[in-house]
Formats: sequence, structure tokens, C-alpha cells
Amino acid sequence: MNAIISASELASALVGEHPPVLLDVRWQLSVAKAAGEPPFDGRAEYAAGHIPGAVFVDLDRELASAAGVGGRHPLPDVAEFGAAMRRAGVSAGTPVVVYDGGQGWAAARAWWLLRWTGHPDVRVLDGGLPAWEGALQSSLPGPALAEGDFEPAPGAVGLLDADAAAGLARSGVLLDARAGERYRGEVEPIDRVGGHIPGAVSAPTNENVGPDGRFLPAEELGARFKALGASDGSEVGVYCGSGVSGAHEVLALAVAGIPASLYVGSWSEWSSDPSRPVAVGPDPQ
Repeated sequence: MNAIISASELASALVGEHPPVLLDVRWQLSVAKAAGEPPFDGRAEYAAGHIPGAVFVDLDRELASAAGVGGRHPLPDVAEFGAAMRRAGVSAGTPVVVYDGGQGWAAARAWWLLRWTGHPDVRVLDGGLPAWEGALQSSLPGPALAEGDFEPAPGAVGLLDADAAAGLARSGVLLDARAGERYRGEVEPIDRVGGHIPGAVSAPTNENVGPDGRFLPAEELGARFKALGASDGSEVGVYCGSGVSGAHEVLALAVAGIPASLYVGSWSEWSSDPSRPVAVGPDPQ
């Protein structure tokens, strides 16, 4: 099954015999903003206009637990995640399509969590909301929304902790999905210290998409990842700042036909522990 779906394919599926459950996960990374600038409000964006039938899912509250020693976006409590997905109408036997505002990171986080907890049929709208050419809806789903029956069963896809990520950087391929300047330690706007996990390879996730925000063809993605060391038989893992853009890289690898594990704690967890080594500069080591 393809991990992504085009806007035209989604439009056809929504009027088909078995329409997917549609999740809107609009979100932006919260960083220091200019004085007086309001924070991004995904729920307000959703209320202003969303693909008809979509249900809003809050990344910070429903796709992650509170920030702490596990990083800025640790795994959510599995029971609470399952309840959130059921409230959104997700059932094990119904396909799910997830979209966001176009960056793809938040949608990929929802995609990865649903795949990790065993949902068999979930895809991301390629290009997000900007790719959608149909009408938008501003009314909100009422209490008549049918609750789903999805029961999460974690472990269906690979998950790394800090020690496993460190080991994979030595024995396989560990990709760092952050911007190159953060990997090299030249800037670090969020975390305690800049740099990367020793042995990790720089692989900015924005290089997986074209100017329109849609994924490059599978063949091009495959060639990119092969050049980074992810050849046939390699064990591959991904991390980023807090397990969000890294999920997008795992999705890009899936489009290329390469399975990969995600280190959810990512740099926000790794760098918070002064005992863990940090590499800087362009060299993985």
C-alpha cells in the first residue's frame, strides 16, 4: 500500500463506497516569536476552512505527551491516543487519510503513530491542504460523529530509544532529518546544545519534496537515500528535533520502499543529557 495519496485520488475516495476517515493535523513548531505575534492556532485554522468531513487532531495534546525528559514531543499515552483516534472516528477496518497545512510534518507524525499502533491502512495527503482543489467546509462536526473502534497495539513498526539510536549510528544508518546548520551545530534555536548524534548522517527532510511540497518520485527518493547509505539490507533509523519532522523522513523512506525506525525523543531528548556525546561539523563522527 502506498503511504501517500494525491488530492485527486482523495477526492475520488471521499465519494466512493468506502470513504476514508479524514484527519486534519495542522500544526507549526512553537519557537520564540516577535513580540505581539500570536502563536499558531491549528484549531482556529481548521475552523476557518477544512476539507469536508475532516476532524481536527491536536498534535501537542493528542499525538504527544507533555514535554519532559523524553523530549519535546514524547510518545502519547497509548490508551489516550486510542481514545483520541476513536473520537475522531478511526476504526481498524476503515482507511484513514491525514493532512496538514502543507509542510507534511504533522500529518506524518499522525501517520507514523497510527502505523506504529497497528492501523493497517493510513496515508498522508501529498502536498497537504494546499494541494486540495475542492471546496472547504467551515462547519464543525457535531455530536453525531460516529465513534471508531480502533484499539492501538504498539510495535507494528520500528521505534528507537536513545541507546538504540546510538547503536544504529554505528551498525547501520541513522539519518538526521534537521536542517544542515543544526546538524553541524552552527545554530541551535531550541535545544540545550547544537550538533548531532555521533555517526549520524545529515539528511534534511526538506530535500525529500519539491517546490510544491509534494514528495519527489519514489525513484529519486530511493537514489537519494542510497547515496546516504541506505542501501538494500541496511537497517535505517531517523531522528530530528522532537520526532515530528523525523516522521516525515520515515514517510519519505516508505515512499521509496525503505523501512525505517523512528527515534521519537530525537535531539531534544539526546541533548538534554550532558552525559551523551555530541558531534559537530559536517563529518558524521
